[in-house]
Amino acid sequence: MGYGVAMSTRSYRHMSAEDRETLSVGLAHGHSLRMMARVLGRAPSTLSRECARNTTRGHPYRACTAQTRATARACQPRRPRKLLDPWLWQYVRTHLAEGCSPEQIAGRLRRAYPDEMRKQLSTETLYMGLYVLPRGILRSELLAALRQARTARRPRARGTDRRGQIPHMTPIAARPAEVAPRTVPGHWEGDVIKGARNGSAVGTLVERTTRLVILAKMNGTDATSARQGFTKKLRHVPALLRNTLTYDRGKEMAEHAQLAQRLAIHIFFADPYSPWQRGTNENTNGVLRQYLPKGTDLSGYTQRELNAIAHRLNTRPRKCLNFATPLEVYAELRSHSPVALGT
Repeated sequence: MGYGVAMSTRSYRHMSAEDRETLSVGLAHGHSLRMMARVLGRAPSTLSRECARNTTRGHPYRACTAQTRATARACQPRRPRKLLDPWLWQYVRTHLAEGCSPEQIAGRLRRAYPDEMRKQLSTETLYMGLYVLPRGILRSELLAALRQARTARRPRARGTDRRGQIPHMTPIAARPAEVAPRTVPGHWEGDVIKGARNGSAVGTLVERTTRLVILAKMNGTDATSARQGFTKKLRHVPALLRNTLTYDRGKEMAEHAQLAQRLAIHIFFADPYSPWQRGTNENTNGVLRQYLPKGTDLSGYTQRELNAIAHRLNTRPRKCLNFATPLEVYAELRSHSPVALGT
């Protein structure tokens, strides 16, 4: 049997169907891999790997089987090359486990390593790297760490607010104009998230400029519990950074006058069924459900545990802050350590 020996210089190229047919016939006639390497103009190690990867155990090398296997393998998505870097892959895994989104991780890398391209990646690359992982525990853990898409809310019909009227409310329309553009710090949004059967609650506060989060343990769901919980946390905030609080019309804020007097803060109430007027707080509440799931008894969480949850949110890089963290931005506004917040 004669072969035309390839004289081309060796440069890497994929095995073609014709190459595999030639190799299969040559091996069937008893020729060695080294001989066939000379025929095909390839390194013997290349043909050795080809046979090892595309031969069914216990059977001779067959071109048809090899081509089918190679085609299937080529169609399988592979982890992007950048994520093969051990340091970068570990960085991604660590920050996903801490609750950061792919966008936050990518942005933080650009901010931390502006001159080191090998330590940067795009959000799309990161998502690709996660979703092409083979099925298994690691894939499940990493995908579970991604934030779930916000649950679609059923649209509320506008109409009369049936939750009862809170006396002496100051509407959001009377709030100072400086609050809206977020250029002046010290303006907060507040709410409570409820536990199982509305029998427990945690107070949530978000500073509009820095996005700093404060969580307040409450001893109940009534107005007195809300006033006491918010007072205990907000009194640690410097007076210059405690100017206004915008709240919804929940009846737990019925004692807002006493809260405003004790803290020297102005409290404004959003319009009925207008959550976008407290959009930062609403979004934060959605993220908090990763840590305080619906249907759980929130009274079991200690203030120390709530502080730890707030700290995780406050140390996440935020796109709206140029991928700085809320705690970093807030610390710049204070002359002393932000630890006094208990966050």
